[in-house]
Amino acid sequence: MTNPLLDIRIGTMIKGNLPDPAAYVREILPLGFESIEPFFWQTIGGKDIPKLAAELKEAIGDRDVVIDTLGMFGNPLEDGDLDRQTLEGWKTLIDNAHLFGAKTIAGFTGRVRGRPLEESLPRYKEVWSELAKRAADKGIRLAFENCAMDGNWASGDWNIAHNPDAWELIFNETPDDNIGLEWEPCHQMVYLIDPIPQIRKWAPKFFHIHGKDATIRWDVIRENGIFGKYPFVQMRSPGFGDSDWTRVISELRLAGFKGTIDIEGWHDPVYRNALEMTGQVRSLNYLKEARGGAAFVADPA
Repeated sequence: MTNPLLDIRIGTMIKGNLPDPAAYVREILPLGFESIEPFFWQTIGGKDIPKLAAELKEAIGDRDVVIDTLGMFGNPLEDGDLDRQTLEGWKTLIDNAHLFGAKTIAGFTGRVRGRPLEESLPRYKEVWSELAKRAADKGIRLAFENCAMDGNWASGDWNIAHNPDAWELIFNETPDDNIGLEWEPCHQMVYLIDPIPQIRKWAPKFFHIHGKDATIRWDVIRENGIFGKYPFVQMRSPGFGDSDWTRVISELRLAGFKGTIDIEGWHDPVYRNALEMTGQVRSLNYLKEARGGAAFVADPA
């Protein structure tokens, strides 16, 4: 009998530019992760991607662990050296995703830097229409993380897919079935948007989920507002933030989502550095509990 709990797997992100990502994977898989998302920042850095895929598959071995999504984060819409490397990185990962067993490539849309969001749309359409076709020919989906990267509607450096108004615009420009979102509650809560209603409306466009949460510091808002010297919100690992992930995962299941929730570490202000993996394993176990537990119990015949 198949295990319906694993319709939603809980995993983690790994840095593809590590000297030996496979060695890192061997270290962490015994902790109970069910999926991994290898990702790159701006450039694949000369990494031999087919070799990396083979090394990661060897590291996973016969464990029931999947690589559902690969990450390529940067600005593929601009024309600087690193921007061009980001665009080439997307193409490389699209062409080699099958070697990992991955179905989705995720990252930022990119943005025309320093300009209002709408001014990025012509370049967005040019780049992503081509990438969507390249990916569709290989059965691959493209997913945009809903992260503003400190940008807003008027200006920014990295991404335009950071709120529902922007999603309406970009999906109108690229109505391709294989373009969607890499979603997480955190990046909506950072801007005081309730993430739960989004699931019911937008879940068909959720191709991948990041396991990251936030704590809204209402005491700071009441005393100092959102533009004072004290941060009014903190990015947190799941289990340490404000989101009820039992409800999040229930809404995802009701909407028909199947895929992975990969924990995005390195952001929690408390569980980082020496406590990084302590926090991630707490999040791993918390998210497994939120989806119904770690073990499937078959209904008696």
